[in-house]
Amino acid sequence: MRCGENDKTFVPAPRDTKEEQVIKKSDKTVKSPERTLSLIQESLDSDKAENIVTIELAGKSSIADFMVIASGQSNRHVNAMTDHLVKLFKDNGLKGTAVEGQARGDWVLVDAGDVIVHLFRPEVRDFYNLEKLWSFEMPDAASVSQASNDQSSAAHSA
Repeated sequence: MRCGENDKTFVPAPRDTKEEQVIKKSDKTVKSPERTLSLIQESLDSDKAENIVTIELAGKSSIADFMVIASGQSNRHVNAMTDHLVKLFKDNGLKGTAVEGQARGDWVLVDAGDVIVHLFRPEVRDFYNLEKLWSFEMPDAASVSQASNDQSSAAHSA
């Protein structure tokens, strides 16, 4: 119902103030991490998120397949993007999704299982600089083993 329709005023729904929200199970499921990532990117783009960065975590960590980092212009913008993602996950049957940090709205983490989303206010994002932390390249096992052998040989030669 819109404002003023039938002489009733618009009253917004009460805002959930819990620090963590968990999406209830549904019959529908999102098929793959790539599909979940695509839904997240579309939602953030639609919500005018700024500086959306996607980091592939395969080979770097077992916590998720992808990490998405984006900024909102204010606490309200960050919280609105979070609310939209939570609704999107629920509508698409994504199970076990959790949200942390929404009460403050400075840095909100949305754990969608195979994809982790970090939503920040710009100055908080600059301070923590997660892109730098997670964008490193992991050396392959052979080069790590060779470097270790080289160091051991050098130590024994000295």
